Amino acid sequence: WRSVSDSIISAIWGYPKDPTQTAGKDFARSKGDDVASKFLARYGQDMVLRFNVTTAEEAVALAEASNVLFLDVWAFTEDWVDIRIAKDVVPSLLGLLPKSLQHAHSPLMFDLGLARAISNSYPFPSARDPTPPQHDTHPSTNTFRLSLEQRGPQESNIFFSDYQPLSVIHPWMRLLASLFPTHVRLVSIGTSYEGRDILAMRVGVHPTNNEKAAGPRKTIIISGGTHAREWIGTSTVNYLAYSLVTSYGKSSVWNSLLEAFDWVFIPTLNPDGYVYTWENDRLWRKNRQPTSLRFCKGIDLDRSWSFQWGGDAPQMNPCSESYGGEEPFDAVEAQAFRDWAKNETENSGVEFVGIIDLHSYSQEVLYPYSYTCATPPPTLENLQELALGLAKAIRLAKDGQAYTVRAACEGNVNAGGILPRIESGGGSALDWFYHELGVRYAYQIRLRDTGSYGFLLPKENIVPTGREMLDAMEFFGRYMLRIAGVASDTDSTFRETSPS
Repeated sequence: WRSVSDSIISAIWGYPKDPTQTAGKDFARSKGDDVASKFLARYGQDMVLRFNVTTAEEAVALAEASNVLFLDVWAFTEDWVDIRIAKDVVPSLLGLLPKSLQHAHSPLMFDLGLARAISNSYPFPSARDPTPPQHDTHPSTNTFRLSLEQRGPQESNIFFSDYQPLSVIHPWMRLLASLFPTHVRLVSIGTSYEGRDILAMRVGVHPTNNEKAAGPRKTIIISGGTHAREWIGTSTVNYLAYSLVTSYGKSSVWNSLLEAFDWVFIPTLNPDGYVYTWENDRLWRKNRQPTSLRFCKGIDLDRSWSFQWGGDAPQMNPCSESYGGEEPFDAVEAQAFRDWAKNETENSGVEFVGIIDLHSYSQEVLYPYSYTCATPPPTLENLQELALGLAKAIRLAKDGQAYTVRAACEGNVNAGGILPRIESGGGSALDWFYHELGVRYAYQIRLRDTGSYGFLLPKENIVPTGREMLDAMEFFGRYMLRIAGVASDTDSTFRETSPS
């Protein structure tokens, strides 16, 4: 039956019979290929270095050098900064850094190599390394499971066995909406620069799905795919949507959460960039909008919002990975998201009570503000309380990982105080929804891992990541129910443990 079922689903979703055609003919390769020449030509001389930053002098020097050399900063925390760099540029970078940093770095994916890791991230079974390296420079990621466990419908569903292109995701969303019309409705957030729909699923047992008049609807947004290369964010949004859709009528907890709230799932806020990662450049981050420099396309959607746009030091070079455009909402997709959200609140009787924006990587739960640490948000204690609960729910999930909780502004922090940021945090969606739209509980969650694979997280992590985030979303919903007065602390159905 499973074989027949998968065949039917494959036909509906449009999977090609030849898996090497999944992402377009440009990536097709023979079964005997190890790493395609296309990947070696583009990424063969690139590497990812992790720098351990401990002083303000080091942070300033690294930030300035990254800007001067137009380096691709992958991630940064209070302890480290990951940078993708061509091998022949390494001497130039080190020459701009203080001596303390010249030896305080190590390569990531050393055993695998960047080109092979990128090749393996595409769903080509013949191109995968049959024995992926077990080496992991970060012990906290050693518990990753390399095989899926048959625990329920999500785990055994063919859709979550690998990453999916947009040409599969959109038909899949339409299929869900058609199969569950009582509590799922497909909506369009807007249109991308290249004319693609930014599709979302509104899930909830509400009059909104039955075209009946209703009062204000408390609504929670779960978004992903702001940065094109962060595939695990898109897959996790889809996993959460499918889990909620199929849980209605089977789980008393989720029945109540779906009756109390609408959940809007937006898997690909940046569809143009996402398609580009499948057809051209796996590590593309921004959208595909032209800029003032013909050879430097793209705007960072998460630096394009109007609240504190540009921060203390706006990035005005279109070649930068964090370029936020020439003015607020220069990015078409950010503008569409803003217009949709404002229309929902002003004209459709919607009250947004929470937003979870999924990114990768570094395993962090971040709360406002992003633009500065000097001004605490007015609801800081509430934000921290829920954030700690989310992190605990993730940790206690099956095979759950440890996530750090901090303010989004904290690019580099040590016991002595805040160090200079590697990049500006102004113009973020997180801050705009919290400050401008008044969404009381706004978070950005950076998913697995902590650097062993970075943006190239193996497909075997799709289900475990989705599973731990599903537990976090259940905690989020229960917390919101208590605030709304729907459930009390003594209600056994919604009783929750302390976030400590």
